Amino acid sequence: MIPARRPRCEFLSQVFIHKIVDEALALLEKHGVFVENPEALRLFEDAGMAVDKSSRRVRITPRLVEDCLAATPPHFTLFDRSGEKACHVGGDVIHFNPGSAAVTILDPKMQAKRKPITRDLINFARLTDSLPHIHFQSTALISADVPEDVADAYRLLVGLQYCSKPVVTGTFRVEGFGFMRDMLAAVRGSSNALAEKPLAVFDACPSPPLKWSHLTSQSVMDCARAGIPSTFISMGMTGATSPVTIAGTLVQHVAENLAGLAIAQLASKGAPVVFGGSPSSFDMRKGTTPMGAIETMMIDSAYAQIGKHLGLPTHAYMALSDAKVVDAQSGLETGMGAMLAALSGINIISGPGMLDFESCQSLEKLVIDHEICEMVDRLVEGIAGREEPLALGLFESLNESSQFLSHPHTRMWYRKEHILPTLVERDTYDSWVAQGKKTMADRAADDVGKRLNETPENRLPDELVRELKSIMLAYGRKYGLDSLPNP
Repeated sequence: MIPARRPRCEFLSQVFIHKIVDEALALLEKHGVFVENPEALRLFEDAGMAVDKSSRRVRITPRLVEDCLAATPPHFTLFDRSGEKACHVGGDVIHFNPGSAAVTILDPKMQAKRKPITRDLINFARLTDSLPHIHFQSTALISADVPEDVADAYRLLVGLQYCSKPVVTGTFRVEGFGFMRDMLAAVRGSSNALAEKPLAVFDACPSPPLKWSHLTSQSVMDCARAGIPSTFISMGMTGATSPVTIAGTLVQHVAENLAGLAIAQLASKGAPVVFGGSPSSFDMRKGTTPMGAIETMMIDSAYAQIGKHLGLPTHAYMALSDAKVVDAQSGLETGMGAMLAALSGINIISGPGMLDFESCQSLEKLVIDHEICEMVDRLVEGIAGREEPLALGLFESLNESSQFLSHPHTRMWYRKEHILPTLVERDTYDSWVAQGKKTMADRAADDVGKRLNETPENRLPDELVRELKSIMLAYGRKYGLDSLPNP
């Protein structure tokens, strides 16, 4: 058997990569980075870095960055809720997950956005659990029926209850991390067990340009000490909060990620981190941040190539759209982003289901995007030589009436060579008309309803649910949440 060659996409030469990294290191050393967190400042000071306490600017030497890179694992493993299914994060292995923290959900009947509530979070988690090519879940929606101050932990509570997959999440308040960690530890059995088999990745977003806030620095340090991986979500906007050129934005992006990596390693040597982000091209005409812009995708693929060069796991917000409804634009932008991300070998690809500049989630788009992810998973498998000879022996008895429909070779290999999507329309025109001329959005709505109606809830044991709710209420009572919403 001839093994398949993995197709790949690369935007940068090695010379270009070295130039970007060298300038990022020079930027950290000469201009520094703002760090608001006093503890993080002390860590840098103890490491011998130049710290200006009045301006909270830290100048980070290349030597420290190199030492921190050497201490950072090139890969790590996430585990599902049961602790049995392992997901390797590193190399060229790709994992799709819905984008996180959307503040609205698309109502398919009204074709309008609205605030999500608990039932929406439950449905989204259950739907994600039913989609095998959405490899991780995320805390995808922010529920409007709990106080905003505790929405970070509440969305994790719902996700843990109704979906078995590893979680991409993050905290909105310094006080929230401890409660979220306690929930994860309760599911795993103990804090030590959680560190041994991580269940979640926490996003940490530096503020462009070159600023690590009190909250994000604390999240990185807390995660490092708990053995929970952090993903750095640098978010430069070309010409607005980062240089207008793609190369200039890449320099800033690398510098911000390396500063976060240093914070993690100074807090706990060997802490797992992910070189990631959600940068964007900035549309000067509209004042918007188009995640579906080709330039945004180029930035993502390029910085992921740099992350791989540095020996780090990678992440990007791709496979999403700026469209407002499930339409041709949402398919165009999502499909292009998913394919570029996969060909770039990005390890954690956040975005399926997302619309409207990362602010909206759609259940219908999520099931459509699942089929895009399935196609992309097949693409990166490549083309294998299944047999030896490849085909020569099949033609030995060839005659004018020969065909391959009933050939044993076809039955043997068809389902291994070909995927069969269910939402993609491949009927004849007459069959399509006879079935009601349904669009893909129509079929997606039907599929969502079927999955939610027919798929059993994959819930945790009642005793564990009570423990998680107790942790949640201990947090919530500080902010006026005396009881949990009834879904």
